[in-house]
Amino acid sequence: MSNDSDQLNQAPSWQAATPAAAPKKEGWEREVLEKLAFATLKEQRARRRWGIFFKFMTLLLIAFALWTSFGPSVSDMENVGPHTALIKIDGTIEAKGAGDAETVISALTKAYADPGSVGLILQINSPGGSPVQAGIINDEITRLRKQYPKKPLYVVVNEICASGGYYIAAAADRIYVNKASIVGSIGVLMDGFGFTGTMEKLGVERRLLTAGENKGFLDPFSPQTEKQKEYAQGMLNEIHQQFIDVVRKGRGKRLKETPEIFSGLFWSGAKSVELGLADGFGTVESVARDEFKATNIVDYTQREGLSDRVLRKLGAAAGESAVKSFAAQTAPSLK
Repeated sequence: MSNDSDQLNQAPSWQAATPAAAPKKEGWEREVLEKLAFATLKEQRARRRWGIFFKFMTLLLIAFALWTSFGPSVSDMENVGPHTALIKIDGTIEAKGAGDAETVISALTKAYADPGSVGLILQINSPGGSPVQAGIINDEITRLRKQYPKKPLYVVVNEICASGGYYIAAAADRIYVNKASIVGSIGVLMDGFGFTGTMEKLGVERRLLTAGENKGFLDPFSPQTEKQKEYAQGMLNEIHQQFIDVVRKGRGKRLKETPEIFSGLFWSGAKSVELGLADGFGTVESVARDEFKATNIVDYTQREGLSDRVLRKLGAAAGESAVKSFAAQTAPSLK
């Protein structure tokens, strides 16, 4: 028994020996608390510095937005001297856009009223857009030309001046193009989609309630009736005739009418000169130099302010854009 007991006592052990506990350093709690306190202070200082930085940047953006909105404009500058006034329409002609009638007319009014402007150049690069906005601008150009008969207004076409863009251009004294510019498209369209066939295949039922026989007019989820189609076509024909009258009045005897001239076709700048849709070739610089004899060009274009761009990017106008998008599906368009 004793031998067995000795063998057991001498057998190797697979359990590691427990190390002796290290003696605790006196005051360790105080050291940990100090470290936590310093870390908290460091974090608070960093947070305060970033807060000051972001507040400064916000104030800087607000100051810049106010400067761009209320800062001196070209019409307020003194001693500009004789110059050519330039107004640009770049993009689709629509409400609250680059081709907004209010924006363009504001620039035209300032340019005409400036005693130093000897003539105006309206530079157009637009595929068209709203017949309402284009019509308002056309009417205002006609009025301002009568009010300031000694100040000619010439249009210079950049890449494209089609449909609603040409609706505006027709009011000018002259139209200058590049040989490769796209000009014309004197027509009106109303486009959309119909999903009735797809809904039937998917087993979707349209539940539209209206008060008024035609309140659901051109609803994309309801069948299109022949009566509604005829009514829409009649409205398009009416707006098209308004467009034709504007072009005939603006171009007069210069226009060489053909069966295709009001069909919605568009032509190169070179062909548009042959057809009388344009008067010749030129650029902003060449017209200012050769026609107005005023190479000093002052840009009167009204541009969107920084605050408006920021709000737009933040989605402040998201709801309005959705409504506009839905309405645009059935609104007549000159493009």
